Amino acid sequence: MVIGFGSVADMGMSEKVARPGKKKAVMTMHASGTFEVKVNVQKADNKEAESAKLGRMSLDKQFHGELEATSAGEMLSVGTEVKGSAGYVAIERVNGTLHGRAGTFALQHSGTMTRGEPQLSVTVVPDSGTGELVGIAGKMTINIVDRKHFYEFEYTLPETP
Repeated sequence: MVIGFGSVADMGMSEKVARPGKKKAVMTMHASGTFEVKVNVQKADNKEAESAKLGRMSLDKQFHGELEATSAGEMLSVGTEVKGSAGYVAIERVNGTLHGRAGTFALQHSGTMTRGEPQLSVTVVPDSGTGELVGIAGKMTINIVDRKHFYEFEYTLPETP
């Protein structure tokens, strides 16, 4: 299967940013902190989506801690007839500093809830890093305790020159 996402120019990135040059030593890092999220429900694009119980939301986040950043994203969800079962996917662009290195990167979410048991994967989109975050890769975990959001971020980055 071939999926087209548009050209590098369509995404507002230069060839240099989208394809980093020579390989450098990579360091594995860990960041943690909290974040706030504002979810804005969007109207369904069509009646089929509405009748299929599909949801669409925009996301605005503010990260604190070792990742000081904002993000903007979009989320799609679906509910089922079984209480506690649902699924969602989301993409967000994070813009800020990570352990003092400035730039942006994208996160891809895939979550399911099976009768109340959550499973979530949040992964850095390959080659999405810009600025001092070019080459970033990793996974983020999200925990919600008493309605407060916490993140743990395991990532790799080329060492600084």
